[in-house]
Amino acid sequence: MIVGTAGHIDHGKTTLVKALTGVDCDRLKEEKARGITLDLGYAYHADGQLGFVDVPGHERLIHNMLAGATGIDYVLLVIAADDGPMPQTREHLAIVDLLGLAHGAVALTKVDCVDAARLAAVQREISALLAPTTLAAAPVFPVSGKSGEGVAALSTALHTAAQTAQLRSAQGGFRLAIDRAFHLPGAGLIVTGTAFAGSVRVGDSVCISPPGWRARVRSLHAQDRASEVGQAGQRIALNLVGDFGKDDIARGMWVLAPELHAPVQRLHARIRLLPGEAAPLAHWTQAHLHLGTEDVVARIALLEGEALAPGGEMLAELLLDRPMGVLHGDRFILRNASAQRSLGGGRVLDIFPPTRHKRTAEHLAYLRALESHDPRAALALALARHPAGLALHRFALNRLLDHAQAQALWESCDLVRVGDGEQAIGFSTAQWQALGERVLQAAAAEHERAPDMVGVERDRLRRLTLAALARPAYDRLVADLMADGSLLAHGSWLHLPAHRAELTAGDAELWRTLQPLLDASRFNPPRVRDIATASSISEGRVRELLKRVARVGAAYPVAHDHYFSAAVVGELAATVADIAAHKGHVRAADLRNAIGGGRKVAIHILEFFDRVGYTRRVRDAHCLRQNAGHRSWIT
Repeated sequence: MIVGTAGHIDHGKTTLVKALTGVDCDRLKEEKARGITLDLGYAYHADGQLGFVDVPGHERLIHNMLAGATGIDYVLLVIAADDGPMPQTREHLAIVDLLGLAHGAVALTKVDCVDAARLAAVQREISALLAPTTLAAAPVFPVSGKSGEGVAALSTALHTAAQTAQLRSAQGGFRLAIDRAFHLPGAGLIVTGTAFAGSVRVGDSVCISPPGWRARVRSLHAQDRASEVGQAGQRIALNLVGDFGKDDIARGMWVLAPELHAPVQRLHARIRLLPGEAAPLAHWTQAHLHLGTEDVVARIALLEGEALAPGGEMLAELLLDRPMGVLHGDRFILRNASAQRSLGGGRVLDIFPPTRHKRTAEHLAYLRALESHDPRAALALALARHPAGLALHRFALNRLLDHAQAQALWESCDLVRVGDGEQAIGFSTAQWQALGERVLQAAAAEHERAPDMVGVERDRLRRLTLAALARPAYDRLVADLMADGSLLAHGSWLHLPAHRAELTAGDAELWRTLQPLLDASRFNPPRVRDIATASSISEGRVRELLKRVARVGAAYPVAHDHYFSAAVVGELAATVADIAAHKGHVRAADLRNAIGGGRKVAIHILEFFDRVGYTRRVRDAHCLRQNAGHRSWIT
């Protein structure tokens, strides 16, 4: 269990930690000389159960106090009996309350310096001070760090709390907030901090965020002891190997599992303004945001009004002046622009907020759903807000769900999932069915608009259905509709089963006259002007006829004024598929060698297949699309 001290300067925090552990947390020369704590200090009980983070009590060093406070499990609020609660006592207590730290005790120090009446009066003052906070039920232990009075009782209480404490979850990705970095001769770079979540092992690959540097864990100490594994709730020192040095590492960075690296500069949160503030918090107020061990300047954009009253809460957007590692559920503290006093704090809800429509009822409802421990309500609202598919990886990352947790959530919500890994998108069953209806409705509308066309070109139907719909999702949707017979394919065209397009009698007769001219040179048929010359029919009439023939699917415009009959296109499609099966791709030279003729014609044919979605170009080659097997090119 990590115990963090809190309290006013010179109330005996460091002396008390030394009495409990035998370790002097003042490690800096200036701290020794001045007799006050300037930076974070660390100590461990000999049995390894307790780790202590000793924080400065001076008002000008509150940023250092905050760097130590956000990773602790148990608060030890230190109040001197001769002084009683002082300004920094109150500010530290307010910070503890804002961080939601509910487990702790009060060490009433210097009891050897006061009489019984003074001691009783201070205890009454402490009870009143704690009453409205998360530490309302905290026990009070009268102690003297110098004489040792009451130290044994406090130590016993801390060990009892450690045995019954609810441990931080070791599930999910590893997160450690860096508070120190130094070079150890013979070992190299060491970074230390408190693990917020997950676990780490020797040999693991980790990421330094926000920079994104990769590193390997050479060795580690957990709770000041050499170990093979460290986990959430422990003070951990990591010996890292990477392409960076001590001077590159700064307090405020994170050591993360690589999949958690997603620094942001905008986030949505619920914030609370301290009741003691003299005036409401205005929209667009500048403040210092403290999260983990980081301090970032931010603008506060209120989402539910123009001002937040003292003691009130509101959903807000925080715009940071530099990228920061943050995830859903993280708690933070807000201090005023000059960093002289604490304004309030909050809890992170969404690290991937929209850039527009942030104050709509739908988005505010989504943020409120994100406050729930159960992610299903938020998932349902997120799906509804993303008709073209929800990026499941981003949702899982935002909620700090590991792979097993995410899979269980997707299955419990009966999602239709398309793609894998970071490319996976999800739809509710109702959304998927509605999208299928939209495809069929769009096809029906096109049949009505152009009854003489054999169907709708595949990509055009996607745009008419939902332009934002990703191709993999659309291909899966079309495949599902074709599998149940709701949609049919005719070459590159899609149509409803009942739709039929036919040439007029006159066009059919003329087509029977001209088709042999195309088939005579199957893989390099004559162009419109050459057909017109050979048949003694006007070029304009030939061109208009071939357009109508293409509409019913009997021919395809492979290039400008260059039509191939449907049967030949079917042969070419089979040839392309055969080459791709052997080589993994198709180049113009491959197709030219297979069908004869010139390279230019082969290029036009491959560009046609790219255009209709049968292949896709990858640099100077063409690859068969995954859905190509669902196509019927033979007419």
